[in-house]
Amino acid sequence: MKRASSLAARAVLRSKIRSVGLRSTTPRVAVLEHLQSATTPLSHAEIFDALADQGFDRATIYRNLADLTEAELLSRTDVGDHVWRFEQRHDGPRGAAPEHPHFMCVDCGEVSCLPGVSVRISATPGMPRAIVAKSVAVQLKGQCDRCAA
Repeated sequence: MKRASSLAARAVLRSKIRSVGLRSTTPRVAVLEHLQSATTPLSHAEIFDALADQGFDRATIYRNLADLTEAELLSRTDVGDHVWRFEQRHDGPRGAAPEHPHFMCVDCGEVSCLPGVSVRISATPGMPRAIVAKSVAVQLKGQCDRCAA
């Protein structure tokens, strides 16, 4: 039964990849599948390490992260440490997710999404239009529970 649900989940991912005009390849499905099960945004290195046993090289993972981000199936964020982290986008057309803040522990470097928190910019009188047209990237830094203990 688990295998059948896994095959069905992969079929959904393949369909999602094709719906944005990309070829559904084994590395693309593997990247999306891994990010779908992730609870935090992951770096290229973390994704490569997780998928290395499947025979993909670093360049293949990098190219697929770039393609999936360009196709708006993934979002990419930098929490100030100059490392791009990727997460799957959910909900809405082409997977457009509401922008949400990320938290980075200044001691251990762990990055996590802040659950149940969303950020929305509304136009107000006198606000430049460019601000409304851009995405929002909010990063909070501090100590995680483990490091604060």
